[in-house]
Amino acid sequence: MITQVILYSLVSGITIIIGGLLASADRFPDTVLKEEILHGIIAFGGGVLIAAVAFVLVPKGMALFSIPALSLTFLFGAVVFLLLDRFLSQRGGKFAQLMAMLMDFIPEATALGAIFAHEPQLGLLLAIFIGLQNLPEGFNSYRDLIQSGYSRHHALLILTPLSLLGMIGAILGYLFLNDSPQIIAALMLFAGGGILYLTFQDIAPMSKLKNHWSPPLGAALGFTVGMIGQKMLG
Repeated sequence: MITQVILYSLVSGITIIIGGLLASADRFPDTVLKEEILHGIIAFGGGVLIAAVAFVLVPKGMALFSIPALSLTFLFGAVVFLLLDRFLSQRGGKFAQLMAMLMDFIPEATALGAIFAHEPQLGLLLAIFIGLQNLPEGFNSYRDLIQSGYSRHHALLILTPLSLLGMIGAILGYLFLNDSPQIIAALMLFAGGGILYLTFQDIAPMSKLKNHWSPPLGAALGFTVGMIGQKMLG
């Protein structure tokens, strides 16, 4: 069983580096169409993140916590990442996509490990869902790093070990949290609050392209992917 947890979490994490490699392979000349596609990918990633909040990170907390505990945990995540976002901005960093990716990848992977102990089939579907959302997030995170001054080589070096963090979270979830649903729910709620803050503070504005209206369709497509994943998860 632990071998399957490692395998599924590893595959779902590898899509981060695949997204980064796809972004690094971009050699097309700068055109209006290219800008529209890139902004659409950013919007798609934002749509996927909102879907992750709505369908994966929040529902368990809503089922287990009281309204005060639910609200405070969620808002605590938003406030913590507001402070972290301000800290990075003051230093010229541009890491919204990277932060958002890690914030949903790690708790979801931890939940994957915890769920797998009881429902392996559900764990497999969750791994597929995580992998689908990591692909555009890896793509956009690579672009964030490049815009922050990192070279292509260094950006890929950063994304590669990050793609393995989900495997660590999944193993810890499987070993220690499979009988602690409230801890898992709190972790996911905290991440959900932070992701929602980052989406509207940094990611959604980055997807806007003046005098073009097709990129926001990427957000709708990303959310659709989330709905499909939720439907698959039952």
